[in-house]
Amino acid sequence: MPRCITVAAAQLGPIQMAEPRSVAVERMLRLLERAHRHGAELVVFPELALTTFFPRHYYDSVEEADQWFEAAMPSNETEPLFSAARHLGIGFHLGYAELSLEADETGKIRRRRFNTAILVGPEGDLLLKYRKIHLPGHAAFDPARKVQHLEKRYFEVGNLGFPVIRAPMGTLPGINMGLMICNDRRWPEAWRVLGLQKVELVLLGYNTPSLNLEGRGFQPHHLRVFHSHLSVQAGCYQNSCFAVATAKAGTEDGAELFGHSIIVNPEGEIVAMATSWDDEVIVADCNLDMCTLGRTTVFAFEKHRRPEHYTRITGQTGAVDPPVFERKAAE
Repeated sequence: MPRCITVAAAQLGPIQMAEPRSVAVERMLRLLERAHRHGAELVVFPELALTTFFPRHYYDSVEEADQWFEAAMPSNETEPLFSAARHLGIGFHLGYAELSLEADETGKIRRRRFNTAILVGPEGDLLLKYRKIHLPGHAAFDPARKVQHLEKRYFEVGNLGFPVIRAPMGTLPGINMGLMICNDRRWPEAWRVLGLQKVELVLLGYNTPSLNLEGRGFQPHHLRVFHSHLSVQAGCYQNSCFAVATAKAGTEDGAELFGHSIIVNPEGEIVAMATSWDDEVIVADCNLDMCTLGRTTVFAFEKHRRPEHYTRITGQTGAVDPPVFERKAAE
């Protein structure tokens, strides 16, 4: 019998600053029910699915942004989502801003803020938590920008690594599942760490602007979408896994998000794609046996990887200039 699961990307249209969490949760409940009617056993919601993408707004004090964070999960506002999932017998992925009281690297207990995603099982169990590692943008107000991108101001770099869990989902007793968030999808290192844990299904959410508004050169909308899809497709192909990449879309607080949520198979093919900039469900059947071909041939890591030649990847951050060729004098 093939190992199959039906997954759904539950794309969200824009969430404006004035809209309370209850509005977003009600929309997600409708998407969850719609996905269930289409046979989905696992639903993936976007990054920061409960609120507007608040890092585009500047606050003098970081604490002023705490209104966008969740101190507990489930919270009073999100409990209906957990209850509905248990009632329907369906798992889900949720991205949100997390406010945590915990020790930092020095051992000091303090308030910490992360861009977080969780994977919840069909019985309401928290199966996996991930905190975003590749934070884009900047930490200080940039007067040259039309729209700020202050993830480095409001979030710390994630401290949970790139974990994979084998857990039951749908009718299957165990699926190897991993998480990433938005900008992580552009970094092949993130995919490879998951691939080295035999990940079969990667779940990720994103909020990505349609235009590059940083003022460092024009990048058209179609290339923004292409680069997003290219990253996910390459990650799936090179690590022999499926992925569900779910967007927020439409014009949110005057800023346009490009949507184009996709589901991708281990050959790097897009098997489903959203076609609107609104709330939308796309569904695909994933035969996890498809992961076997790549990881036993071209990407049989145990046979072909040469980590002794990859040390520069973990030992260096910025790029450095190579040696300059010099012609040797004749002897």
